[in-house]
Amino acid sequence: MPEPKQLFVNLFEMACVSHITHGLWRLPGNNRERFADLDYWLELARLAEHGGFDGIFLADVIGHYDVFRGGPETALREGLQSPNLDPLLLVPAMAAVTDRLGFGVTFSTTYEPPFAFARRMSTLDHLTKGRIGWNIVTSYLPNAARNFGLDGELPHDDRYRLADEYLDVLYKLWEGSWDDDAVVADREAGVFTDPTKVRYIDHVGERHRVAGPHLVHPSPQRTPVLFQATGSPAGIEFAGKHAEVVFTGGRTSADFRRNADGMRDAAQRHGRGRDAVKFVAMAGVIVGRTQEEAGDKWRLYRQNASLDGILAHSGLPVDLTAFPRDMTVSEALRRADFPAERVPFLPLAKTVGEALDSIANSRDDRFLVVGDPKTVADEIERWLDDDGLDGINLRQYHTFDTARDFAELVVPELRRRGRMPAEGRHGTLRERLFGEGRARLPESHHGARYRGGANLRSDVAAPSAAAG
Repeated sequence: MPEPKQLFVNLFEMACVSHITHGLWRLPGNNRERFADLDYWLELARLAEHGGFDGIFLADVIGHYDVFRGGPETALREGLQSPNLDPLLLVPAMAAVTDRLGFGVTFSTTYEPPFAFARRMSTLDHLTKGRIGWNIVTSYLPNAARNFGLDGELPHDDRYRLADEYLDVLYKLWEGSWDDDAVVADREAGVFTDPTKVRYIDHVGERHRVAGPHLVHPSPQRTPVLFQATGSPAGIEFAGKHAEVVFTGGRTSADFRRNADGMRDAAQRHGRGRDAVKFVAMAGVIVGRTQEEAGDKWRLYRQNASLDGILAHSGLPVDLTAFPRDMTVSEALRRADFPAERVPFLPLAKTVGEALDSIANSRDDRFLVVGDPKTVADEIERWLDDDGLDGINLRQYHTFDTARDFAELVVPELRRRGRMPAEGRHGTLRERLFGEGRARLPESHHGARYRGGANLRSDVAAPSAAAG
């Protein structure tokens, strides 16, 4: 009989007050306002490691949510991802008080040059002993573009095209610039690094010109574990070439399987095999010692959720709250003199109230469970076996109660069923995801083509391109 499939669990976090559970920072005992206190992160890291979590995954944005109501005021009042700290700077402190816990950090390929980012990630991989992963994003907020000197966002597919070059630069630095045995530390000869085993990358592309060599010697993983969240055709193709772990979801099992199959097809097109990508979904797990206790928590969270925060986060360009709930959306848009084609996702025939309720509940998809430990574990097993999920990003409704409840009530039940390891996984982050001895990118991955200095010459010559 085959071993039961095990669950990989990240705690989904962000260095701000309101991440994705808007308004709940106000609940008694919630620690969200401590996000700028280093002790908050040390306490959270210890709790996660001792509680059996595999990692803490840190989201990020580099702009304000200023579309809803024509400015950032609503988002600022709500603490919606602003103020917001740099997630990369939190990792070394958390790594210092843990031994096994992995860390995923979000960083955008669109606005900052790759050479400096390559150095920061190699540094983190060294300092964590290979426990670091990178969530590849291309940034989507209009305000982010204006923060980096642009009038507006780059077109969606252009961002992915440019991200593809960005990744090539990083692979050349991480995988191709230094040989594994370049550092010799020969005291007698007075040689620390053998210069014959370090090389320029001389990348010249559409957007970046990077000479190299990389500033950091090879780290445990070289390339961090590559995460990505996507659903668009361009994003799926990009994931098929680059991503090792994809965040996806769906309102039904069929939705999820269709999304996952699209990623597997893309990976196969890029010569990686259909099993090269693992799938993680954001999950809501509200657990109590009894079904009634769990239901009480869920009602409390629903009652205190902020509709304004949800609407600001969604970037809704028209304020439906300004109209009666029994008015149709179509009539509200007509009165606001707002073109319906700009909001094709809104149900024109439904009432404003129905539309707002739908937006408020939009995250309550397939991967939500409310119940006692047995009920929760039964549902998680269905996610693993029926849907084909590999792991979850656990949504924090209450900090630290959500993490503590999962650790104390759900983890022991999953361990009894063989769905989580008894004492937590060891090794690098990539080994914990893909197996012992697999700390580096597999040979079938596009990034591996630069190993040993192979294929470093750029295919695109662009002497006039902006420096990267």
